[in-house]
This record gives sequence, C-alpha cells and structure tokens, in this order.
Amino acid sequence: MSIQFWCVRAVHCVLLCLTAAFALPERSTDAADRPNIIWIMSDDMGFSDIGCYGSEIETPVLDGLADHGLRYTQFYNTARCCPTRASLLTGLYPHQAGIGHMMNDRGYDGYRGDLNRECVTIAEVLRPAGYRTYLSGKWHVTKNTRPKSHDDKHNWPLQRGFDRFYGTIHGAGSFFDPNTLTRDNEFISPASDSEYTPDQFPGGQYYYTDAIADHAVRFVREHRRDHDAKPFFMYVSFTAAHWPMHALENDIAKYKGRYDAGYDAIRKARYRRMIELGLIKPSSTELFPIEESAKETEHWDWDKRNMEVYAAMIDSMDRGIGRIVESLKTTDQLDNTVICFFQDNGGCAENYGRGGKPQPRQDTPSLEPLDAEYLQPDMQPKQTRDGYPVRTGKGVMAGGADTYIAYGRAWATVSNTPFRQYKHYTHEGGISTPLIVHWPDGLNRDGELEHTPGHLVDLMATAVDLAQADYPTTAHGGHAIKPMEGQSLVPTFRGQSIERDAIYWEHEGNRAIRQGDWKLVAKGARGQWELYNIANDRSEQNDLAQRFPDRVEAMAALWTAYAERANVLPLNPKPKKKQ
Repeated sequence: MSIQFWCVRAVHCVLLCLTAAFALPERSTDAADRPNIIWIMSDDMGFSDIGCYGSEIETPVLDGLADHGLRYTQFYNTARCCPTRASLLTGLYPHQAGIGHMMNDRGYDGYRGDLNRECVTIAEVLRPAGYRTYLSGKWHVTKNTRPKSHDDKHNWPLQRGFDRFYGTIHGAGSFFDPNTLTRDNEFISPASDSEYTPDQFPGGQYYYTDAIADHAVRFVREHRRDHDAKPFFMYVSFTAAHWPMHALENDIAKYKGRYDAGYDAIRKARYRRMIELGLIKPSSTELFPIEESAKETEHWDWDKRNMEVYAAMIDSMDRGIGRIVESLKTTDQLDNTVICFFQDNGGCAENYGRGGKPQPRQDTPSLEPLDAEYLQPDMQPKQTRDGYPVRTGKGVMAGGADTYIAYGRAWATVSNTPFRQYKHYTHEGGISTPLIVHWPDGLNRDGELEHTPGHLVDLMATAVDLAQADYPTTAHGGHAIKPMEGQSLVPTFRGQSIERDAIYWEHEGNRAIRQGDWKLVAKGARGQWELYNIANDRSEQNDLAQRFPDRVEAMAALWTAYAERANVLPLNPKPKKKQ
C-alpha cells in the first residue's frame, strides 16, 4: 500500500524541564499517527560486509529486513567514526557540529572535539515533539570521557536529549571489558552490574555487542509497558566490527575455514554476488585490486583467523538485531516502526595491534585478578579481569579478551568491494554504506533497490518529517541553531526523487563533492583534485580531471564555498597545544 500521510494535531504545551541546558516547546500528537524510529549503526564495516550487499557472512536478519524493505545503493557516511556520529545526530556536516576530526581541540570551531551549542541532536528535536528517546551503544561525540564533575557531562547522552542510555562514552575498547561503560549518567562495571547479570548473557559471558542489543530490547519492552501513549526514537550504536577482533568462541567456530580461499577469491565472489543483486553494474564498476604488499604470506593462518573473528562479530550483531526485531513483534510495534540500518565509515585498514613480535599466551594468569567493581580505564586494557596480560602482534590468534588486534588492509579491501580506499578517505571505499529501510506500515517496495544518492545528514530531516517535529531556530539558552543540511528521504520511500545541489565531505584533508553523477575527490590536504563520473566509474579508476578542467574548477569552487561556510577551514589543523 502507499504511504499514508497523517493529519497533524499539534497543540503547544508548557516547556519541558530537561536535564540539558535548553528547552523547546512540546507538541502533543497521538502516537498512532506517527511511527517509532530506530537507527541501527555498525562500526568500521565495508559496503559489502552483509549478506544482502554481497557478503558470505551470514546476516539473515538484515537480509530479511531488506527483503521486506528498501536498499539504497548510493548512500554515504563521513569516512570516520566520531564525525559520522556528530553528523548523524545533528543533521549537519561534522565541522558545523564541532567535530571535524576526533575528540581533541584543534583550536578552531570546526575542530573542538565536542558537540557545540549551535546544533541540536535528534533526541533534542524529537523529545519536545512527544517522543521518548533511547540510546544503546557507542556515543563518541565528546572529549569529556573522564568527567570530574556533573558539569563536564554537558555533552553526554542524557544532557543532549536522551531519556535513557546504556553504552560507552569513548570510541573504542574491549568487547569483554569496555571502558567508560555507562548506564544513564553513571559509570558501571560489567562484572558488578546488578541490572545485567550472567544469567542474561546470550553467549554465556559478557560481550558488548550482546549487551547493546539486550538493552535495546529492554528499552523497547519498557517503553511498551510504561509509555505506550508515546512513540519512541531509539539509536542503537554497535561497536561491531571495530577493532579489536573480539568474538565468542562458538561464533568464531562457525566461520572456521570460511576464508581458506584467500583475499582475492573472497573479493571476487562478493563482486559477482553484488552484480547478481543489482547493487553494481560490471560496465560501470571494476574491481579495484588488492595491493600485494597488504597480503600476509608468512602469517596467513593468523590473518585468516582475523577475518574469521571479524565475520563472527558481524554474525553476532545480526542476531542481536534479530532480538530487537523480535521485541518489536512481541510488543506489537514492528509494523509502525521505521528501522534504518547503516554504517559509520568504510572498512578499516588501520594496523592496530598487528606489529611487533607476538606475545605467547600463558597457561595460568600472571597478574592479580581485578575486583568486580573495578572500572577499566583504558581503550586497550592491560589485562583481563582474570589476570591474563592483553597481547598484540602477528601470530597472536584474535578473538579472546587477552588479544587486541585489527584485521588489516587486505581484509579491509575485501570489506570495501569493489571500491577504492578505506576509512579516513573520501573515495568510495571510505564513505559508501548500505542503507536498509524497513517500515511495514509505510513502505510497499519490498526488496527493491533505491539508487538515489543520499547522506547521513538526510536522516535527521527524514526523522523530523516522519515525526512531524519542529526543527528549532534557537536552543540552549538562545543560541542560534544551524539549519539542517539534509533532505528528507520520505519521497524515495514512494519511488520519487529528491533534489539537492551537492553532497560534501572533508576529513583529515581528504575531501570530495558529489554533484549529480559527478564526483570531485582528493586524497590529503595537498592532493590534487580527481574527477570521476560515478554512473560510469563507481570504483574511481578513470580520472577525468584533465579532460574536463572547467567542471573541476566549477565543482572545486562549490566545495570551497561549502568549506568556508561550514567551518572546514583550515584543512586538517594540528591539535591545540596544551597550556
């Protein structure tokens, strides 16, 4: 059936008293008129890493959502974790929200490493519109990960519009003992958490991917029980499959031997599958080659294990999403819930933990066990809870809590099939993401592909549209709020087009602009502009800059105008020196 538009019955009420230092007028509308909205984001995964986008990794839940929903073939993120989160949460380009790089202050408004007060989060927009707001998973949009006072939590989830939060403030960490683990506003230890105990762990031991999914399920059920008159918004921010390669042994065993054929064979199989699915066309998307220097030969068994663990991490996440979907079914909320799945950046070629000599695993613990209440402070723990040193290096078989290793450039190239480059870069491999939209009550394009280009900034505009919310012009005590940058995707739910001038990117000097089928892209602050026709060359192998200099000049001027207005300049500034 076609999308049914609802009538707005807006009644302005008294100002909500929020924990954040802002207030917006609440608008009351029947929950039945508006859908629940769930954003699900994975971490450090490539365009081809789930089954319905070409992967051999088993993701039946996501595949099922795609079969009864819509798959976008040209959707984009911002190439890096925290800029993507800033952009997603605010509907702005990341520099406009203050997070053009990572969580440090580089001395310029676009690079403060904290969400600024000239933006509002999606929770700050939807809560005054009558939505309950929930977050389970990774936050990573503030540098105050170790606050000394409550005031230092001004950019924590509850202070930026969320009613409930379970997850991590920091951007990376152990899946078995995550640092900055938080419930609502307080740090907790997974080993002493009375609200989430071993009898509730699906895999028999604490595993962060399971915990994120299980708390999302809890929020769904508690919402149905306690707040059924309101719609809800929930942001589920998984850390799978970001390094370290951590997974439960039963999940790893499922993929043992799956990658024996090697990097090239797996990548070619994905490429063929993507063509069969209609995601790419062989006439316009060649298979970008894997660099020989990236392939492991001496340590092949070790690197094969890394990919087996990576696949296990994604498999586990898919099952967790399945539990969320099942909770929506059992609470009779699935049909009127818009679920969007996407990724924060392309596959990660970082070599974290892959260098140096391997440290052998000891037969018995050599360190004192940690107290259950101990709050693990480090991104890379020094030891496991039971006293084993955490190990890195080639030859250390990934998976367990005592290892801390990334899966490397060759496998990242497989993840990004068939595109060029990786996380950090604004070539297609760094910024291309799946987008699956599932909404039984409002979508009747089961299993269809949508080729309209889109960007994460569009998800704020889409949520505002669906929720009949008012995007504010001022907030946070009178601060002027920057206008949304995106376009609502709701027309594409009906097979209609959306109009936009261009889409823009910048990260670490890597920069790009897409205008229609044309993309201008450069690698590094000093890199020369390259020009590609994405309709004919999605894998960016035939640079047309010399052939069309006038187009290069015109698009570069557009990008510069964007950079000047969006706090992008200066390009890639150095971190601010500590006083």
